[in-house]
Amino acid sequence: MIPTLFGIMVLNFVVVQFAPGGPIEQIIAEIQGTAVGATARIGGSGSGDVTTGQSGGPSTGGESAYRGAQGLDPQFIAELEKQFGFDKPAHERFFLMIKNYLVFDFGTSYFRDETVVNLVLEKMPVSISLGLWTTLLVYLISIPLGIRKAVKDGSRFDIWTSSLIIIGNAIPSFLFAVALIVLFAGGSYFDWFPLRGLTSENFDELSLLGKIGDYFWHLVLPVSAMVIGGFAALTQLTKNSFLDQISQQYVLTARAKGLSERRVLYGHVFRNAMLIVIAGFPSAFIGILFTGSLLIEVIFSLDGLGLLGFEAAINRDYPVIFATVYVFALLGLIMNLIGDLTYTLIDPRIDFEAREA
Repeated sequence: MIPTLFGIMVLNFVVVQFAPGGPIEQIIAEIQGTAVGATARIGGSGSGDVTTGQSGGPSTGGESAYRGAQGLDPQFIAELEKQFGFDKPAHERFFLMIKNYLVFDFGTSYFRDETVVNLVLEKMPVSISLGLWTTLLVYLISIPLGIRKAVKDGSRFDIWTSSLIIIGNAIPSFLFAVALIVLFAGGSYFDWFPLRGLTSENFDELSLLGKIGDYFWHLVLPVSAMVIGGFAALTQLTKNSFLDQISQQYVLTARAKGLSERRVLYGHVFRNAMLIVIAGFPSAFIGILFTGSLLIEVIFSLDGLGLLGFEAAINRDYPVIFATVYVFALLGLIMNLIGDLTYTLIDPRIDFEAREA
């Protein structure tokens, strides 16, 4: 895990160094009024602190390496470089960053004037809510449906559910989100669910049961949109895993002994067939949590980690970019480890001890 995490950080650091633009170019664009994009922060706390040091005199010699810096005082550019740490060579900045990350010191955002840890903790509840409930519902739907399809393989039920699965897999979740808004959030038909946010404005005034109900009321549409587009692959995996096990010799032997079909399925087949499905739960949760919710967050105005990472990439907010990559990669590796250990919980016959040839 350690060399993998280090390699991930090296590759991302190198890619970002070669990406066009950067935080200094962003500051220059905001000063000159040429910053564009929905996430541009003109006059934000980061740029505001810097602009107070501008001397205002035109550049008198040499061309700056930064796009749009022509006409700005070189001393001001040097102050920007020092503030953002670009007065040090790239390798020195990288190892300093890794040293700080080992103690979970992620620094301060360039443009939000807030520590990265506070930003991540602030956005985490939204992403955790979407990822956790979506993953649970996907598994609660996919496993029974996949088992049923395996038992009824080739039947009319299997055929029409496969058709629904193909449709659900073919249509992106954000299109479902738009359709749900039009149908149920005050679009053209019903106004049953809220359009934005994770809680209502009067959330603090509600009782405990009222807060729980309000929370889930806001989650219905975004989670539904993510579930509809996310259960197809797991359902097919469950079905194929069961079909593979049902054809094994031990199943034929169990049936020959007179065991009921339910006993055969859930007493013998289930543990072996569910090995790959259940063990994949941690990685599935991480995938849904960090990669599947950006457009859903944007559509439903949910300020989570997906939107935070997108804004950081647009604004070249390097501390947020690298911190989120580090945290996501670390969590992903830990979840993969948990997934491997889950194999031994499901089937104690599996172990990871080295074997001599």
